Amino acid sequence: MTQKPMTKAALVSALSAELGTDKAGANAALEAIAKIVSTEIAAGGAVTLPGLGKFSCRARPDRMVRNPATGEQMHKDADRVAKVTIAKALKDVINA
Repeated sequence: MTQKPMTKAALVSALSAELGTDKAGANAALEAIAKIVSTEIAAGGAVTLPGLGKFSCRARPDRMVRNPATGEQMHKDADRVAKVTIAKALKDVINA
């Protein structure tokens, strides 16, 4: 059931075929979407891609973590991480 993930080149080819445009245009569109989503999330906002999901940023507090190799406990400062919430439409397609 596990397959290799789609590469950027394959995604650009599929996108260009779906849009009926050249690969350069499809690549530019893909990079523009990635840049817009990254910029918005880095600013603390969220982006919803209809049918796919919602991309957002959340803060994690200071915490104690464990080094799995040594078992040593250490302090990790607060940071921010990207969060993806999958849309119901995508879940329905996957489970159909």
